[in-house]
Amino acid sequence: MNVRRSAAVLAAVAVFGSVAAPAAFADTAKPSPSAALPSGLYGDEDPKFDGVFRQSYALLAQNSAGVKPAAKAVDWLAGQQCDSGGFAAYRADATEPCDSKTMFDSNATASAVQALAALGGQKKTVDKAVGWLRSVQNKDGGWGYTPGMDSDANSTGIVIGALVAAGEKPEGVKAQSGKTAYSALPALSMSCGKDGGAFGLADVKSGKLSPNADATAAGVLGGHGKGLVVDAAKKQSAAPKCAKADTAEQAASNGTGYLLKTLAKGDDHLMSSMAGAKNMPDLGNTADAVLALAAAGQQEQAKKSAEWLSKNSADWAKKSGPAAYAQLIFAAHAAGMDPRDFGGTDLVKQLNAQGPAPQATEKAADEKKDSDDGGVSIWWIIGVGLVAGIGIGFLYSGNRKKQQL
Repeated sequence: MNVRRSAAVLAAVAVFGSVAAPAAFADTAKPSPSAALPSGLYGDEDPKFDGVFRQSYALLAQNSAGVKPAAKAVDWLAGQQCDSGGFAAYRADATEPCDSKTMFDSNATASAVQALAALGGQKKTVDKAVGWLRSVQNKDGGWGYTPGMDSDANSTGIVIGALVAAGEKPEGVKAQSGKTAYSALPALSMSCGKDGGAFGLADVKSGKLSPNADATAAGVLGGHGKGLVVDAAKKQSAAPKCAKADTAEQAASNGTGYLLKTLAKGDDHLMSSMAGAKNMPDLGNTADAVLALAAAGQQEQAKKSAEWLSKNSADWAKKSGPAAYAQLIFAAHAAGMDPRDFGGTDLVKQLNAQGPAPQATEKAADEKKDSDDGGVSIWWIIGVGLVAGIGIGFLYSGNRKKQQL
């Protein structure tokens, strides 16, 4: 399971019990032989807890790299939507209607919105999903992992990205109380003292917030109104100063400072805070931090952390699957690096291999055009020979289109 989901699953465990927790965190859980995976789905791990999430990440990452995903991959994702507009983490049989037992998932819904909005041609599906997100907005203006759960920075941040992707203004999406996501974020941030201005993750038992890098990255992204695809910052911003978080903008600034300090202590990467993972680098959250820092104009550290990922992420991505490759592609994009040569690895090729072959890539299309009308080929040489030999020539011209990497 992708690490980006860990905070949300922890929150779900608090409500639904610990029975599901071991399976939720199993990176190597395989579906039973009798449970064949859909041909349009990316990844071969059990999709029970992250099917929609990892599919959304995969398709959005492909799109950001100029890849047109397979039609059946897009159809599978859109087909996971319930009539209400919301998405569950995974529906093995999407022909069965969703009911009171369906565990709707704000994170899955928001990630699907970001992917389908970017791909285009899915307006009806996107609009229904946004309508569902509006319907489950908490009184404080934020969102929890599932309807009825307290707001958390991870869920609120990714929903903000979905609203923006769908063409909505987050400040205009208001709960009945009149509050917005930007009202919720400051309450989810922590003090500048010992907590360093981080966004917090609620303890499963007590509900008390503790500083959390993943929640902070999501909060910073949300505070800047950004989704998962963040362009590299054109200008380096000054180091932020921590102050009372009375606005979402200030909370995001404080969170940025927390990430900068934490990464500086960890040799440009984050360490895992999961139980039993002492002294273990957290590559997924480091990738998330790269997006947050780029959104905040901290391009220097974003690039340093992305470069660290490029040297240390190959084994992790191979083990973790499509969502991990997608996270690295997002990080490369935000850092201004080439996802097709990320520490010697072609992340786009590796992601494409995780599911159905894409329809086309911009790079392949450019290469074909070069071959058809802009490149120097054997036929050009033959043409020159004909002109010299018998006086019959061809006017051959073409502008060689620059390949997009």
